[in-house]
Amino acid sequence: MKLNTLINYCDELLNIANYQDYAPNGLQVEGRENVFKMVTGVTASQALIDEAIKLQADAILVHHGYFWKNEPAVITGMKQRRIKTLLEHNISLIGYHLPLDGHETLGNNALLGKLWGLKDITPEEKSLVRLGVLKEPLLVKKFSQQVSESLNRKVLHLPGGPKKVQKIAWCSGGAQGYIEKAIAWNADVYISGEVSEQTFHQSLENNIHYFSAGHHATERLGVQQLGRHLSKQFDMEVVFIDVYNPV
Repeated sequence: MKLNTLINYCDELLNIANYQDYAPNGLQVEGRENVFKMVTGVTASQALIDEAIKLQADAILVHHGYFWKNEPAVITGMKQRRIKTLLEHNISLIGYHLPLDGHETLGNNALLGKLWGLKDITPEEKSLVRLGVLKEPLLVKKFSQQVSESLNRKVLHLPGGPKKVQKIAWCSGGAQGYIEKAIAWNADVYISGEVSEQTFHQSLENNIHYFSAGHHATERLGVQQLGRHLSKQFDMEVVFIDVYNPV
């Protein structure tokens, strides 16, 4: 299919005009005109690019692309090597950040809620942070184990809330700062990808558990689901590559 057709479709599907993001959404590096095979992944690392080359992919679609706000504008070092490799092999780089967190069916947060069996009761319709309830209360250790198993990554559990939990707030990636919203919503648990020093005290002093479940681990679902959608929608092979990242 035509690259510009693919980009226009994804831009509209993910409602990118509705987001003020930290990086450009959509086409970031232009490659060949037609896309027959596409690789998807969480981050456009050199390892992912090298795997795409091995697979003779025409395009790479990721959650974490390039050209972030406040980063140096010069193309040197790691950035130069990555972009040079893409250009030398005529591979397009496509990135969707917040739109791929917030989409109602393809987004990381919607898919995490579904994965954990949560009924979404978020009081703010457009909030990236979500709030849900379990069908029945669970011991927090049991729920922590379920989250770890579902993501294939042991969560860091900062205890602070009740022994049994039912009301869960969550947001994928580096969203530990949004714990204040989870506290305001009287959640029993808040789950995000990363953790800060102050998070320990915030959870303990506000009677809420915090699970640090991994930035990479909590943002694998959206790009996979988008890839599956695109492979069905268009005559195109899509391959997800999960480059290991323990963070």
